[in-house]
Amino acid sequence: MALLAEELVEEWLNRNGFFTIRGIKVGVHEIDLLAVGFEDGETICRHIEVQASLRPVGYISGIPIKKSSFAVMSQGVEEWVNKKFRLAVKERLRNELYPGNWKFELVVHQVRHEDELKLIEEHGILIHRLDDIVLELSSSKSIFKGASGSDLLELILLGKTKS
Repeated sequence: MALLAEELVEEWLNRNGFFTIRGIKVGVHEIDLLAVGFEDGETICRHIEVQASLRPVGYISGIPIKKSSFAVMSQGVEEWVNKKFRLAVKERLRNELYPGNWKFELVVHQVRHEDELKLIEEHGILIHRLDDIVLELSSSKSIFKGASGSDLLELILLGKTKS
């Protein structure tokens, strides 16, 4: 599901004028999506991670499944944010691609613990809902009508019109 969600997010970015690189391997780590675009004469750089599950069983940050204390959850989220966005090797790669100010974003589908998202946001990560992205893609508010993820989007929208 995660790769399909990444494809939809990439379609969303492309339709909004962003050039993207998806699935970048950085040693044993990966970056889901990097996107660069232009808005009002300014360069916008985005590092986006995608977490999509139909039936989430635990925390995004990998905290043990049973209910954790706030301190444990907070520490787990900080470690996850650092691993996903702030590793030195990832920072070097982003700066080699474009030495600008990169925004950090997370796309989620369904989550088991909404309070975890609040902690992630406190680390400066912008949260997007996959449902909202699909809804925006189904409207005609983009620069062009489609890119590489158009077929997948059409399948999803076909299923929604049948139900």
